[in-house]
Amino acid sequence: MRKRTQAREYALQLLYKYDIIKDSPENLTSFWSRQEEPVDEEVRIFAEEIALGTIKYLEDIDKKVSGYATNWNLNRMAVVDRNVLRLGSFELLYLKDIPAKVSINEAVDLAKKYSGEDSGKFVNGILDRIKDECGKS
Repeated sequence: MRKRTQAREYALQLLYKYDIIKDSPENLTSFWSRQEEPVDEEVRIFAEEIALGTIKYLEDIDKKVSGYATNWNLNRMAVVDRNVLRLGSFELLYLKDIPAKVSINEAVDLAKKYSGEDSGKFVNGILDRIKDECGKS
């Protein structure tokens, strides 16, 4: 598995934990000590960057996602879907060095792997609209 793909999986786990526990973002880093095997430092750094960045801009990201999630209340979405959308939106809106296609494909793959096939379509549709609005290619 590629390092950034692995980092996104860890970031999703961090966001899931944050979403469920509502703990301080600083406490999320204890997550690493609970891993069975050591995590590559490059993977850990990118995972923390995107997870903590998502949390930092969570209010803005949630507004954006809610605006495109027609007939879906953000709090009623599956926890995994909600956090995949948040993660993908953060990359699209705030990480200009990552191509939109990569961010969307990675988010869709996460949704399919951890939620379901329909979740992948759902995530793709919303992130594609966010991509069009922010003008990222």
